[in-house]
Amino acid sequence: ANAWGFPHAGVMMGSSIVMPGRFLDPLRIAQLMEKERVTLAAGVPTIWIGLLNVLEKEQFDFSALRAIISGGSAVPQSLIEGLARKNITIIHAWGMTETSPLASISRLRSYQSDLPAEEQFRIRAKQGTVVPGVDFRVVNIESGEEVPWDGQTFGELQVRGPWVARAYYRDEASGEKFVDGWLRTGDVAVVDSEGMIQLVDRTKDLVKSGGEWISSVELENLIMGHPKVLEACVVGVPHPKWSERPIACVVPKPEFAGQVSAEEILEYLRPKVAKWWLPDEVIFVEAIPKTSVGKFDKKVLRAQYESRLASQA
Repeated sequence: ANAWGFPHAGVMMGSSIVMPGRFLDPLRIAQLMEKERVTLAAGVPTIWIGLLNVLEKEQFDFSALRAIISGGSAVPQSLIEGLARKNITIIHAWGMTETSPLASISRLRSYQSDLPAEEQFRIRAKQGTVVPGVDFRVVNIESGEEVPWDGQTFGELQVRGPWVARAYYRDEASGEKFVDGWLRTGDVAVVDSEGMIQLVDRTKDLVKSGGEWISSVELENLIMGHPKVLEACVVGVPHPKWSERPIACVVPKPEFAGQVSAEEILEYLRPKVAKWWLPDEVIFVEAIPKTSVGKFDKKVLRAQYESRLASQA
C-alpha cells in the first residue's frame, strides 16, 4: 500500500510526495513532516507509536496534517487516543497486496458522532467497513461455517471482489489459499452487528491454550495502553500441559526503563482479560525485532523463546 498505492495516487492528484528514507527514526520523521508541511501521512502502527513518544516530549507544528492512515497490523486504541490528545487523527484501514490494496476503512458513521469519546475510540480501533466492491465473510477456523456477527466469535476473514486476487502465479499451494472464489486472508476477525470488522490476530499467531483461543494482538494492544510501555509483542510458545501459553515481550518507554515490573503489567491486565489469558511471563527487552516494513517479527521471538516454558507443568 505504501510502496505503490500512495505514490501512484499522489502523483495522479498532483501532490508532492515526501519520502522519509530507509531509516524510520521517529524524530527525523517528525522534523520532516513539520518542514514539508505534510497533509496526509501513512505507515504501520510501530512508526506512529514512536512518533507519539517523540510528541510527548517535544513540540512540532503539524497544523497542515489532516490525517494519518495506518494499517499493516492492528492500531492500538491507546495510540488512537494518544494522537487525538495531540489533535492528530489516525484512520485505521486494512488491506493486503492481494486486495490491491485497500479492503476496509474505519470511520465513524453519522449516528455514532454523538457517542461518548471512549466508545468512539473503541469503534475507531476496528478495521471498519469493507469498501464498495469487496465482499467478505468470517468463517470458523475448524468447521468453515460463517460465524455470527456478535463482535465476539473468532473466525478467518475471507474476501473476494473484481480486484481481489483469485490465485497465486506459479504457486503449487495456491489452491490451499483460495476456496470457492474467496481469498483466505490468514487474518482472524470478529464482526459486530453493524458489519464492522475487527482483526484479532493472524491464524499463525493465535495462541491455542488448553483448547481455547487467545488473541496475541488484543493482549499486545492492552499492554501498550499501560502508561509506561512503548511497545509490546505477544507470542505463543510450547507448554507441556496446555500445548501453548502466551508470553509478552515488553519495551518500556525510555524514561521508565527499569521502573516497571512484570507484576505491574499483569495487574494492569487482570481486570481486562480472563485469567487464563494472562501471559505466563513478561519479559522486558530493549527492542522488539521488526520486519523490513516495520511490523513485529514474531517468528524471531518464537524461535528465541520456544523452550522458555518447557519445564513447566
